[in-house]
Amino acid sequence: MAGRIPDQFIDELLARVDIVDVVGERVQLKRAGANHHALCPFHSEKTPSFTVSQSKQFYHCFGCGAHGTAIRFLMEYDRMDFREAVASLAQMAGMELPESAREGPVESHEPLYRVLERAGECYRRWLRRHPDRDRAVDYLRRRGLSGEIAARYALGFAPPGWDNLLRELGERDNLARAGLLVEREGGRGYDRFRDRIMFPIRDRRGRIIGFGGRVLGDGEPKYLNSPETPVFHKGQGLYGLYEALEADRHPPDIVVVEGYMDVVALAQFGITRAVATLGTSTGTRQVERLFRVTGDLVFCFDGDEAGRQAAWRALESSLPALREGRQVRFLFLPEGEDPDSLVRRDGPEGFERLLADAAPLSDWLFERLTAEVDLASMDGRARLVERAIPLIRRLPPDVYRRMIVDRLAGLARLEHDYLEAVIEGRESAPSRTPSRPARSTPEEPAVRRTPVRLAVALLLQRPALGAGVSETDAALADSDLPGAPLLAQLLEITRDEPHITTGALLERFRDSEHEAALWRLATWDHLVPEDGLAQEFADALGRIRALRNDKRLQYLNERLQSGDLTRDEWNEWVALKRG
Repeated sequence: MAGRIPDQFIDELLARVDIVDVVGERVQLKRAGANHHALCPFHSEKTPSFTVSQSKQFYHCFGCGAHGTAIRFLMEYDRMDFREAVASLAQMAGMELPESAREGPVESHEPLYRVLERAGECYRRWLRRHPDRDRAVDYLRRRGLSGEIAARYALGFAPPGWDNLLRELGERDNLARAGLLVEREGGRGYDRFRDRIMFPIRDRRGRIIGFGGRVLGDGEPKYLNSPETPVFHKGQGLYGLYEALEADRHPPDIVVVEGYMDVVALAQFGITRAVATLGTSTGTRQVERLFRVTGDLVFCFDGDEAGRQAAWRALESSLPALREGRQVRFLFLPEGEDPDSLVRRDGPEGFERLLADAAPLSDWLFERLTAEVDLASMDGRARLVERAIPLIRRLPPDVYRRMIVDRLAGLARLEHDYLEAVIEGRESAPSRTPSRPARSTPEEPAVRRTPVRLAVALLLQRPALGAGVSETDAALADSDLPGAPLLAQLLEITRDEPHITTGALLERFRDSEHEAALWRLATWDHLVPEDGLAQEFADALGRIRALRNDKRLQYLNERLQSGDLTRDEWNEWVALKRG
């Protein structure tokens, strides 16, 4: 089993590798000032919005929002997994993986990929030649699937019987580890998939990592998926994404449907950009993965309550991934219909019209939030705000979030600034004096300027600033001010590793809840000149200190008035009053 690759190795690797070289080998870059620009390789565009920063060692597209370090670029462009990308860059830099991390998944899991591929070949062959194939072929014909589509998605057939695959392939241990063999007591085992239409599930490199099986007849469960294995993780994968990108590397949108057969049936009618989750609700990691290939997601669900519950879970998972250039829409199907039946009834043009009319996330969000509240009453409006706040807090701070807050403020009959203060957890509404906004372009909406956000942005631009922060000031960041705990984490890393690069610092937060916010601040134009970074950073920490002291003094004043102030608190109160 491979060990975790240490953060220090990743830091050193990103310090040695130049992202301009990595990206430049695959994309035609042109220097523009301190950065390099290009047409984005992750979405279709005519005007370059893809920027590679040599000083910060990261890339960012102001069109589709794609961003990352050299590691992320290889993962997305070359369809590598994390360890493969690290190993490739390490070879480029002349570095060796640490001893504890050398046995990587590529080597140790190769037998699983091999046996899964062999199983896929068996299933395909049995669909063509097995004596019991007629029921499977008749089912596919009734669903209107052509041989060409069945071949494109490598559909197969698992015949009835207990051990067809085991007798055909042997490799008992690998079949069990790949989730294809169910072990029984006494050393006997049986095939997991029997009498089913088989749908191979592929990773970004086209390797089979698992299967979904649709039962023939009335058996249960209707769909059976591979279990969790070293190479198959239901909460991360997407059925049909590999095939969709093979058909169009830059699809205008991605349609997320509920079933594997829906994906294949839509492809039969030329709609090749549909994908399905692997028997689980859609997660944020899956949404982020889809947003790396398109800026528009359409979730297509049944219109019944179960479908709407699934859509709500998808909405909640989508919120952290929403930012400028991305949108999520929802299409609810008429009762008794599915994508397969609709595209057959209305044709691809009719289905495309339905997709074009899908409801934006914001519309459905407020439709759902207001469905059970009385907006004519104060209590109903308060209930609306109470239900909306946890959802809005999941949105990255940008124009979209501000517009959502504006809409909520209108429905609740509250001022925007007061509502924003409540959402951010501040005890009172901000003053009427507006804070100085950052300059923005159409591609880069303004970020609301606060001392904590500014300190984080400056620290990301020049991580060495953290080395000069005293322990006292570093502790100031660890308060209940919004964003302060994250600033404290950044200060801890940069104080311990003063030579860490911007790219390596951002890599520490890859796939974390803070990733989107950090990338937003890393690309924010905060209007601070290069020679003023240190002073502005010190001033921001000073303002954070003042805000923390004000809140602490307010608390101590309340303790004083209630007569509960201790001697130590009295001494602290005196010190704070003296300033």
